[in-house]
Amino acid sequence: MPTIAPSQQTFQSGSKPIRLDAYLPESDAKLPAVLALYGSGGGVDGMNEPATMLAAQGFAVFVLHYFDRTDTTQATDKQTIFRHFPAWGKTVWDAISHLEQHPRVDPNRIGLLGFSLGAYLALSVASVDSRVKAVVEFFGGLPKEMKLFMRRLCPVLILHGGADPTIPVGEAYDLQNLLEKKGIPYEIKIYPGVGHLFDSKTWQDAGLRSLQFLKKYLAFPET
Repeated sequence: MPTIAPSQQTFQSGSKPIRLDAYLPESDAKLPAVLALYGSGGGVDGMNEPATMLAAQGFAVFVLHYFDRTDTTQATDKQTIFRHFPAWGKTVWDAISHLEQHPRVDPNRIGLLGFSLGAYLALSVASVDSRVKAVVEFFGGLPKEMKLFMRRLCPVLILHGGADPTIPVGEAYDLQNLLEKKGIPYEIKIYPGVGHLFDSKTWQDAGLRSLQFLKKYLAFPET
């Protein structure tokens, strides 16, 4: 497996410099891209393992520091999330625009990978932005407000702990029901007895499912 050394790039959103950690495999071809969104703790370090895993499989992976838009380090209270959520969503939108112009990225194969708060952002943006071709969401959901503004949605992989005390598993089932009603392809895996933080065995299974899903829906070429 090739070693992927991350590099940092920046772009502008809301007149603010926004950081992107780029994990780029060696390739002469334009690559399918995955924009990764951390959760409310702002845990960029925790994104290194999934980003490296996907990059080693041929994806151009970018971890978005969307908190840069609002000078936030953590968003553990509902007031902060409610206040900044629109700006963060716009930052995700701007990041996709940036990736469309990236020399290593195929602009027609961009997906989102979100964890918790990042999953809510990923689904919100995907519900109005046709450039998003797939979403992998870990223990998140689609905000009820976005269901009113929803214009479309792409294939979604839903991964959730059945005993999540932070974001109830009902969010996963609500999303599943919406996707079924809209006739949108999806896959779902609920891990019985698992809480908001997955254990290593659960992460391993979820990582494999994520890889297979992204390869399927970002039209990953066979090698």
